[in-house]
Amino acid sequence: MVKNIRVTRTRRNPYNTNSNKITTVKTPGGRLKVQYVNKRSKGPKCGDCGGKIHGVPSLLPMQLARVNKRVKTVTRAYGGSRCGSCVKNRILRSFLIEEQKAAQKVKKLEAARATSKNAVNAKEVAAAAAKAKDKKAKLAQRAARVGSKKAAPLKSLV
Repeated sequence: MVKNIRVTRTRRNPYNTNSNKITTVKTPGGRLKVQYVNKRSKGPKCGDCGGKIHGVPSLLPMQLARVNKRVKTVTRAYGGSRCGSCVKNRILRSFLIEEQKAAQKVKKLEAARATSKNAVNAKEVAAAAAKAKDKKAKLAQRAARVGSKKAAPLKSLV
């Protein structure tokens, strides 16, 4: 604290504001000199989790305007906007959603096939039952005809 009193600011603003911070540095000649400290940027944050985006430097807006695009981004999907783990989670989530949709489609198709098979089976069963009734009726009619034909001669013979 005493160290800062022994130096004078070299710029016109004498107040200790956020944009006018200084540090004192001892020169090789033994004198104390003022060094103005630039503001530090917090850097880009992930839009999902709020964490730091690795690979992108934390620069002030004017410095960001001066650098190339390749410095400001990372070469992947959602490069300068989302961190790597959030991108991975997004990709996994979208893949799982697509898988779920495909599974639901397959389930619907299987259910439709099962109902159509059940309907076909029910129709087949009903048709088989009708055929069996017809056969029984025809057999009964034949038996009646045959029985009357055969019964008459038998009675006459007896």
